[in-house]
Amino acid sequence: MRIPESELIINEDGSVFHIHLKPEELADNVILVGDPGRVDMVAEFLDKVEFRHASREFVSITGWRNGKRLTVLSHGIGPDNIDIVMTELDALANVDFATREVKPEHRTLNILRIGTSGALHPDIPLGSYILSHISVGFDGVLNWYGGRKDVALEEVEDRFKQHMDWNPKIASPYFVKASPVILDKLADVTIKGVTISSPGFYGPQGRIVRLPLAMPDMLSRIESFRFDDYRITNFEMESAPLAGLAALLGHNAATVCCAIANRYLQSSNPDYKPQVRRLVELAVDRLTR
Repeated sequence: MRIPESELIINEDGSVFHIHLKPEELADNVILVGDPGRVDMVAEFLDKVEFRHASREFVSITGWRNGKRLTVLSHGIGPDNIDIVMTELDALANVDFATREVKPEHRTLNILRIGTSGALHPDIPLGSYILSHISVGFDGVLNWYGGRKDVALEEVEDRFKQHMDWNPKIASPYFVKASPVILDKLADVTIKGVTISSPGFYGPQGRIVRLPLAMPDMLSRIESFRFDDYRITNFEMESAPLAGLAALLGHNAATVCCAIANRYLQSSNPDYKPQVRRLVELAVDRLTR
């Protein structure tokens, strides 16, 4: 079936609409970062860089490390940008831009997002690397797609909503597992995480500046929730739509975050860049082994 121009916009130069990559410029291994400035930090650990593109918050490079090709792409802040990035990366891999038809053979991408987050328990030190084995979407992005039930942990979702006394006016949360292909690369040097992706930084993560919260006891309920041997470890804004959309589209994806704040202890580390840099070096090495 031909995909109409209105549904998948291709730029005049043959690149996909938002992220401005061309199909031949995309590697099988992809690192995602939120901050466009962090793309050049990742590039420092590559042996060779083929090119660099920039459009809005979407900055990309493709290069080589350890004899393997690697694409690095910034996505900006928020789950809505992950919807754009994952759809367009998949289109680059699996849609023939000349015919606008899905290719007969599926191409699988290996995607690792490197980010920062706030930890939720006192025993998670600042600077820890939290690998999101399971992500919890407060954003609602996955709820817009068919097949949600095929990748979501619906029994856990039901238990969580009951535990939270979930406000029905807020998007229904979803739980989704990351790909074991990516998890296995970093499991030995990270904390096993269950990560909440929020659609905002303040109220949706339980922060109060001037406005009250719709669920005032949200943080304490989140901290006390348990299922199997899991507990919710940290907040950020992108891991759940990434894991969920990747699973639906047939890609391997996971998120690893450096803990730069601890919500339980009300502490933070503004000088976190050296720790993030070490995480980037580690992730690049592990993804290209």
